[in-house]
This record gives sequence, C-alpha cells and structure tokens, in this order.
Amino acid sequence: MAQPVLEVKGLTKSFSSGFIPKKITILQNVNFSISAGTITGFLGPNGCGKTTTIKCILNLIFADSGEVKYFGQSKLTNEILEKIGFLPERPYFYSYLTGAEFLFFYAELSNAFKSKREINERIDQLLTRVGLEHARDRQLKDYSKGMLQRVGIAQALIHRPKLIILDEPMSGLDPDGRIEVANIIRETAKEGTAVFFSSHLLPDAEKLCERLVIIKKGIIIYEGNTKSLLEQASLGWSVSFADGTQQVRSILVESLSSLQNEIDRIRNAGHNILDVKKEHLSLEDAFRKLVV
Repeated sequence: MAQPVLEVKGLTKSFSSGFIPKKITILQNVNFSISAGTITGFLGPNGCGKTTTIKCILNLIFADSGEVKYFGQSKLTNEILEKIGFLPERPYFYSYLTGAEFLFFYAELSNAFKSKREINERIDQLLTRVGLEHARDRQLKDYSKGMLQRVGIAQALIHRPKLIILDEPMSGLDPDGRIEVANIIRETAKEGTAVFFSSHLLPDAEKLCERLVIIKKGIIIYEGNTKSLLEQASLGWSVSFADGTQQVRSILVESLSSLQNEIDRIRNAGHNILDVKKEHLSLEDAFRKLVV
C-alpha cells in the first residue's frame, strides 16, 4: 500500500476561555489519513473543529498532543511546505494587484521556480485552467467572489503541490461558481495531487469526494469511502412494475430476501417488472443521521 500523503494521529486541542479561564476541548483524539490522487471531504457542523484541525495540520496553531505526518515525515520543514498548497476560508487578497501579479507574488514566495519566464509560463497555464485568462490584467478588487475563489485556488496550485488543503472553497458561490471550482478540484486530483477540503455543502461533497472524514464535537465519527457510507444508509430495494392496467407502480422492500419474495409475487400476478434498484439516502440525509 502506498504511503499516505497526510496522517493525523491522536490530535487533541483545547483553548481557555472566559474571565475566569475555563478549558474547552475542541479536538479529541482526531485520527485520519489522506492518500495521493484522492479527493477527501472534511465534513461537520459549524463549530465542530474543522478549521481548528486544518490550522493544527499546518502549524498555524499547535495541538496539545498528537502527531501529524506529512509524506511519512513528522516535521513540517520547508521542504515539506513546498509540497503543500493552502487556501483558507477567508483569504486576504491584495486588491491593487492584478490576477497575474498576485500569482507572480506567490510564485516568487514559493521558491519553486528557476526563472521569471518559468513563473510566467506557469501563470498562463493556471489562469487558463481556472478560466481567468481574460482577467489576468484586471485588479483583484474588480473580481467577483467566484473569480477570487478561482484565483485563490490557482495560488494554492502555483508551485505544483502534492497536497492541497482548501477550507470551504465553495462557500458563498453561486451554482455556476461551485461547478467551476469542482471541475478544478477534479482536474487537480487526476494529476495525482491529494485534495483535502472542508465543506458544509453536502450535495457538492457527495458528487466530488471519494472519501469522507466526518467530525462532530471534535471527534471523528466516520472515515472511509463515500460509497460505503451511503450503502450503510440504504433505504432498501425499489421495484417498479406495470400492473394489469399498465399503470406503473413502485414498492420499496428492506432486504434481499424480501426482494426475492416480492419479485416472485409480482411475476405470479402476471405483472411486468420494469426496474429493480437499490435506494440510498443522500449524503445530506446520511450526514443528519450521523450528527444529530
């Protein structure tokens, strides 16, 4: 099995709050891992610890205990940082810079390029990829919310990272903007980059994510394949058939044994079976069952 790109083991974090400081535990023994080329959604209610986890992973704050491994290493060295791209939930944009200037600034900070020509070629490539080549010379103050999200993702990708972490990348976007960002995420994963993003937009996560990490009150309550979670939340089997009046009817049965009995009963009654399929809850419904 390939080595995980990111491993989080036993991560615990608390803060002190109030006039008379009271310790509040935000994360409790958080464990999960991320593999190369996969899209992993990080889901949970507001205030459950998603952003705190991301900040601990990136050493923006420090955990009380636990371990984070990056590409098999325990220390977040400059060499490791060069393999990671990050877009926070509320990024700061230098509004007077153009899209191209903004990307050039971060490209130089990354120390990943040998020449300005190489940087400019990468900028051209990324602006085309995120659909902003027409706005390369427009100041960021004139970008829409969706355009800022896309140029922000381009910034996170500028140095060709092996892991990209996005905190609520689709928040506040209209449907078209969410589709554009989702396509960028898919293309990034196809290139072998691990994508880890937090979101409260469950329909988008259901379409995008191969794997899910779900957190509730600072505790991981699910880690695994999206498909496996939805299968666990199966409603049963739906059987559609045409009755004697040629009207289409549908029934739902809960188990395979009941399904066989119903199929036999329908056939014995002389009806034509049109379709048999397994019915699942949506990710939104399955999520509610887990966290409520």
